[in-house]
Order: sequence, then structure tokens, then C-alpha cells
Amino acid sequence: QVQLVESGGGLVQAGGSLRLSCVVSGSIFSINLMGWYRQAPGKQRELVAAITSGSSTNYADSVKGRFTISRDNAKNTVYLQMNSLKPEDTAVYHCNADVGGVGLLWGQGTQVTVSS
Repeated sequence: QVQLVESGGGLVQAGGSLRLSCVVSGSIFSINLMGWYRQAPGKQRELVAAITSGSSTNYADSVKGRFTISRDNAKNTVYLQMNSLKPEDTAVYHCNADVGGVGLLWGQGTQVTVSS
């Protein structure tokens, strides 16, 4: 069974940094696109950043220049480095991965809270 497990969330003051990790475990042949989404209370889930197997990246306008997505294919892990955090970044952050032969999977989410 393939699973995604996020870690690294927490409480941080505005201007601070956090690094999220998401490990894909199980019987894996390949992982294509990986991404991070977030959902704030009362709002729809939105794309934060995505990265292809070739490390091409895409970011939401609201996080460009502050967040960096990266991946370690040997470890089946995707990261999200978040700098200059703002209160409006507060949300549950979910990772997803397009796993070959399995499909699109989601992690359970990790809470990020930014205090002003």
C-alpha cells in the first residue's frame, strides 16, 4: 500500500520559516508530478507549488519568491521550504503525488499556523 506522510508543520511567527516534508512509502515504481496544496478554514483547497519528475516547478502567485519546492527522488520525498511566512499562509498543507501504476494520492495534511 502506497502512503504519503507529511511532517514539519507547526506554529511560527510572521516572518519566520518552516520546512515541510512528504515521504511516499510503499511499493513504488515511479513518481511523476508531486505537489503541495493548502486549505484554510472556509476556503477551497488551492495549489501552492508543484514539481515534475524532471524538477520543473510551478508556484501560486501568492507564494512566489517566498516558498521553494524540491524533491529527492532517491528518498521519494518532496519538500516545501517556506520563508517570510505571513498570517494568510495559515492553513492545512497537503502533499500529493502521481504514483505510477497507482494514481494520484494525497497525504493527511499538516497544520501550519502563522501568528501576527
